[in-house]
Amino acid sequence: MEEKYILNDKSIIINFSESYCKTESEVLSSEAFARVWEGYLKHLNRTKNESLIGLIKIARNPVKSYINMFKFLLSFSIKEVMEMSDAYKKILLQHENLYALVENFYDYWRHLERYGLMRSEANRNSLESLSFIEANEEFNALILKVYRSISQKVQGTNFHIYRQLAAGINASLSICDNNWTKDYPMYQNLSGLPFIDSVLIKPTFISYSKRNTRTGTYFETEQNELKDLSFDVNDWYCYPAHVGASLAYVYFHRDYMSHGIALSNLFEFVHMEEINGKKPDLIYIFGAPVEGKSRYYYDKENDIYIGLAPYGEEIDYFGYMKKMLLTLHNVKQIKHGFLPIHGACQNITLKNGKKKTVVLIGDSGAGKSESLEALRMVAGKNIVSMQTVFDDMGTFKIENGKVLAYGTETGAFVRLDDLENGYAYKEMDRAIFLNPDKVNSRIVLPVSTYPQIMKGYEVDMVFYANNYSEDKEVVHLFDNEHEAIECFKAGARVAKGTTSEKGLVTSYFANPFGPTQNQELCNPLLDEYFACLFKNHKPVGEIHTRLAIPGLEHEGPHNVAKYLFKVLDTNEKLK
Repeated sequence: MEEKYILNDKSIIINFSESYCKTESEVLSSEAFARVWEGYLKHLNRTKNESLIGLIKIARNPVKSYINMFKFLLSFSIKEVMEMSDAYKKILLQHENLYALVENFYDYWRHLERYGLMRSEANRNSLESLSFIEANEEFNALILKVYRSISQKVQGTNFHIYRQLAAGINASLSICDNNWTKDYPMYQNLSGLPFIDSVLIKPTFISYSKRNTRTGTYFETEQNELKDLSFDVNDWYCYPAHVGASLAYVYFHRDYMSHGIALSNLFEFVHMEEINGKKPDLIYIFGAPVEGKSRYYYDKENDIYIGLAPYGEEIDYFGYMKKMLLTLHNVKQIKHGFLPIHGACQNITLKNGKKKTVVLIGDSGAGKSESLEALRMVAGKNIVSMQTVFDDMGTFKIENGKVLAYGTETGAFVRLDDLENGYAYKEMDRAIFLNPDKVNSRIVLPVSTYPQIMKGYEVDMVFYANNYSEDKEVVHLFDNEHEAIECFKAGARVAKGTTSEKGLVTSYFANPFGPTQNQELCNPLLDEYFACLFKNHKPVGEIHTRLAIPGLEHEGPHNVAKYLFKVLDTNEKLK
């Protein structure tokens, strides 16, 4: 049987299909409310707020007594409730402290990450005929009503300013079954784990994780550990995603719910009618019951790439969710003769009718996305559109003698500090904010559609993003593919705090997510693809973003943007 709710210090998951409150009294009488109130009392004791703690101590049984008092306040006047017991009278006479307590508890509730869960069949008696969206909206309205009823009763006056906050849930999942494992006995242990059918997010969605940087890469193992693992159906959810051309089933443990929700802003969601009973190309178990480091395995028999991230605080960062998926995708692409690109790519249409596809390559923090976003600001109305093909990871394919660019993600996972001032606020209704007050704070926001990133764009110019050179030259062009490959393969950059690395570091082809692990396969691909670029007389060079130079974090990308716009707008020859 599925659980009615799951509560910890950070979050609560409410199963609407098992328990759905329709009235204020039902909310206050629910087991979930009692457990949240208990959690609040423990939190209150840790804060050492003596005035509120003193108020709580008036009642012999603070959990039962206060919940009963709140229920009485829904139906009776303050005077009538005071006459019910001496404890209620003492509490209600301190109406200012009680009002502060109610507000403090409401804030505590709203600081929990609150998730709803609903079976897509919607055939449970407790839910009756409410739809997925209606259930969430009505629950939100009900929680607001409970808060306002009690708060106004204690205050003695009605509110005159009403804020329609997301007081119910932050996000909700509609789940269903996908019995894809029936023809693959090796993976029967995944049978019954629910698939996500729909996602509802109430903006602004803010999440905090135990980690705010990523460290290390992933290694390939020779053993398929997944087939021997056991999973509790109440602990796991699967997000079906398109990662580039690959179909991925991302199974995540409920303790990483916020990372699973954030996937909806980054990777294209795949509808159940497309995948019912279908084998995936990639499987990722995020929070796997294994020890050691994150790793991956290729199941050659079934042609499935499998990633495992062991359960623990060490993986509690969205970057770990994202990068393994990209690693699995990239390894698959390399083995099919395609070249994974760690960079940013924009297909730009100018007001004068010109169209160009620009690719900037570099590891995390090199200034790729920042330079292209600065180009949007610099060009202003002179740009009709900037279509994001990829913001972090893409793929080059040679078709009809030309290099074409394809994307992997429909969203972007971007550092807040490196965005233009005010940009995040313009996008806050759609963005998911991760650790917004921490170092390396991030947002995840949708930037493209799946058909757009999979269209295939002929590459017009390719640059390596150098974030550390103080050379005043904005761009340096390479004369031949050998010189270019030497620079791109070195993958040098100064770490920007996006990972645990520090100082000047290097990574093979600036891409530790697939190419580094498969250098023997990747080397001939580099020769082939760069030779094709030079054969077609496409400019290949190095730009100096200066993103890692203190004081030039915005000026550097801005100068790159001005240079690129001049070239794009005037068709001036690169030099």
